[in-house]
Amino acid sequence: MSDAHPESLTIGQLADRTGVSVRTIRHWSDVGVLTPDGRSAGGYRLYGAGSVARLELVRTLRELGFGLDEVSRVLRSEATVAEVASVHVAALDARIRALKLSRAVLSTVAERGSTTEETALMNKLARLSVDERRRIVEDFIREVSDGVEGAPDMSERLRRSPVDLPDDPTPEQVDAWLQLAELIRDPDFRAGMRRMLELSAPGSHGGHIWFTRHVMEEVREAREDGTGPEDPEAAGVLSGLFGDADRAEVLEALDVGLAAGAERYRELLHAVRGSDQQPSRSEDFTWLGRALRAEIRRGAS
Repeated sequence: MSDAHPESLTIGQLADRTGVSVRTIRHWSDVGVLTPDGRSAGGYRLYGAGSVARLELVRTLRELGFGLDEVSRVLRSEATVAEVASVHVAALDARIRALKLSRAVLSTVAERGSTTEETALMNKLARLSVDERRRIVEDFIREVSDGVEGAPDMSERLRRSPVDLPDDPTPEQVDAWLQLAELIRDPDFRAGMRRMLELSAPGSHGGHIWFTRHVMEEVREAREDGTGPEDPEAAGVLSGLFGDADRAEVLEALDVGLAAGAERYRELLHAVRGSDQQPSRSEDFTWLGRALRAEIRRGAS
């Protein structure tokens, strides 16, 4: 201590008391967040006892990520710690989300053994904004449904199927979105889905296979009750579902949808949204296809 300033601490003494390095204290003093109370006869900086508490506050704020400008604002009472902290919480949340997204993409890259080009594309697709993801889906819907007569219900159901990744997606949701984005950008998938909608003309029930849960629930119930697709009872199931609709047309809609990947599209939508895992419909589709073919054969004989 100096005789002229009996309550003052040299920069070295302040460093010893607080555990903050001399170099850091000197820098914080130079930028004005820790002002010396005076100087010794030899020109050395001297700090009062209150500087210890002030230095502890500065160190705490810095460790929490506050910039020196923000620290200065708090010390000058131009902003409260709570106000600055709320900004940092939002920034940290955004950073955490970005890190989790990066981890999810990297997990997918590692699992797939992706090339450099695939990695770049997946990273781009994963980081699209909500509006950008919506535009990709809307472009897909527009291409497969615009000008298709008699398919307004089908296209409207597609439009009401938003693809919204949550703020904190799981790796599984990110992977599902990547697969979905790849699928709906595939020209063959788009052509197949458009053909499927074209088969949903007025009076046709073909498209309902893909968009009405009731159809598949009835098929599953019949299958689980032991009704075989070639059994006479299967014809009653088809009659209840499709009325007098042309069975060949219904079958074509089923086959076209299966070939296009409509069921995969449905599964990926559920996965992206984080919905409860839906049971596979593969056995139900197989049963339905066999039942339709059996009825067509009976009608031709």
